[in-house]
Amino acid sequence: MSKDASPYRFLKQKNGSLIRNISIYVFLIILAAGLIVLGTILILRKLGYFPSRSEAPFIYMTTFIISSALIGTVISHIVAKRVLSPLSEFKKAIAEVERGNFNVSVDSTGTPKAVAEVIDNFNRMTKELAGTEMFRSDFINSFSHEFKTPIVSIEGFARRLKKDDLPEEKRREYIDIIISESKRLTNLATNILMLNKFENQEFITERDTFFIDEQIRSCVLLLEKQWSKKQLEFDIDMEQIEFFGNQEMLSQVWLNVIGNSIKFSGEGSLITIRASKHDGRIRISISDQGEGMDEQTLNHIFERFYQGDSAHSSEGNGLGLPLVKRIIELCGGTIRVESEKGKGTVFTVFFDA
Repeated sequence: MSKDASPYRFLKQKNGSLIRNISIYVFLIILAAGLIVLGTILILRKLGYFPSRSEAPFIYMTTFIISSALIGTVISHIVAKRVLSPLSEFKKAIAEVERGNFNVSVDSTGTPKAVAEVIDNFNRMTKELAGTEMFRSDFINSFSHEFKTPIVSIEGFARRLKKDDLPEEKRREYIDIIISESKRLTNLATNILMLNKFENQEFITERDTFFIDEQIRSCVLLLEKQWSKKQLEFDIDMEQIEFFGNQEMLSQVWLNVIGNSIKFSGEGSLITIRASKHDGRIRISISDQGEGMDEQTLNHIFERFYQGDSAHSSEGNGLGLPLVKRIIELCGGTIRVESEKGKGTVFTVFFDA
């Protein structure tokens, strides 16, 4: 970790406050010592003792030095207890962070405000870093699993193809599986690259005007091979809606969502698509009569690599819907999902017109 990214920057930001506090402590020591000297003079006068001109400076200076030392010792002890002790723990925590351990925190209770702010900022930083590290670790584990599965499958069927006595029918079947798993690897790599690109993107630069209804119809035609194989029917009713955005990115949205509806729909069932514009809002809904999702799946549907239905896990990689959500957000829209197990799913997308 670089010094700029470490908690030292917080100390630098609060340095002025710490100096002001030290100045206040010094002022209090001088003020208290001065009061003690004044009290000493009053007591001596009350006792009837009036030091000579030669004795007075020595008595008053000695009283001032001794009282300053005593008061300074007391204040230093308080400051050390309230400031130095937490800062010592803070230093140890910083060392842990620099070693890569983000599961550390420092108690700021009872510390001066300036020090407490530094410690609280540090605690927030370590919490965020710990979350990022956990996400990174989960991502690597999930990616490794998703990447390894098709590779193992390809290797296994490639070995079987080496057999000389393998029937031609089986040979064609194994070749189709290898091609399918290769495409799955390609899609996995493509989706990860796209998702990473869009997550690090704050706005869209390439935009033009197009008709969303025409784009959705084109996506349905592109997926004809999948839905005709299952003899699915489409009920499409869309208004002509002009939209200013990125055509290529939004095309990924419709291909993913409609593709999901096709994948989870039963033979000969219906997929309904609606698009309308009302009160300055564009509303697009894609619903199916498929398997539907339970509440747990619904709560995690937009998480990376999450696949609620293990029966269809080989057909996807759990990155399609996170990609859909991010693209819609970049286009200034929102997405809502409603589903019930055994009754189907409805994806609804909203944009400002």
